[in-house]
Amino acid sequence: MQHAITLSQQLELFKEYKGKLAKVAGANKSATIIKDSLYVLSAGSSDFLQNYYVNPLLNKVYTADQYGSYLVSSFNTFVKGLYGLGGRRLGLTSLPPLGCLPAARTIFGYHESGCVSQFNTEAQQFNKKIGSAVANLQKQLPGMKIVVFDIFKPLYDLVKKPSDFGFTEARRGCCGTGTIETTVLLCNPKSVGTCPNATQYVFWDSVHPSQAANQVLADALIVDGISLLG
Repeated sequence: MQHAITLSQQLELFKEYKGKLAKVAGANKSATIIKDSLYVLSAGSSDFLQNYYVNPLLNKVYTADQYGSYLVSSFNTFVKGLYGLGGRRLGLTSLPPLGCLPAARTIFGYHESGCVSQFNTEAQQFNKKIGSAVANLQKQLPGMKIVVFDIFKPLYDLVKKPSDFGFTEARRGCCGTGTIETTVLLCNPKSVGTCPNATQYVFWDSVHPSQAANQVLADALIVDGISLLG
């Protein structure tokens, strides 16, 4: 998480970009580009799986619900900042079934044969918080359109019944051992043990869905995406 760019830093970078765009396109044209652009935010998965659950300084002090409230507060601040800079269309991905990710099963699922049920329950609780926050923000910010792409159910269905969607493996990723590796250094086509056909795997590495699985998720969410463009 130490290399992650925080939401507040991203807003500062966006403000810098907005200034550069105005110099190139002019104030009026740049304002239109900013307003009509589509912004996509994926937040929460790494915060929980690679920070909260593995950091005793967090999970011994805060409950998952309290930590989730902190993340939602950061989300609220980010959206208001984006709105203040002219953004009006935001797509937000929900938390996936965290307990079904190969990394979660490897590190925390030694006492369960399937997904880590506690993590999935906490992910669903967080998603409800985000849903409420989005509803409140749209009331507070005139002209702001926010769509939540709920990836929890379609990915959960993929993991539970992979063969229904043409997959053969959902417990581990294609890359390396498929149980713990992430990042391009550990996960690339030349990594030892990497499968020859990633299209049969729900996950590429221990956290991220494969391209084939992402296509299934995208197909399930396409209607939501269209509504954001309307």
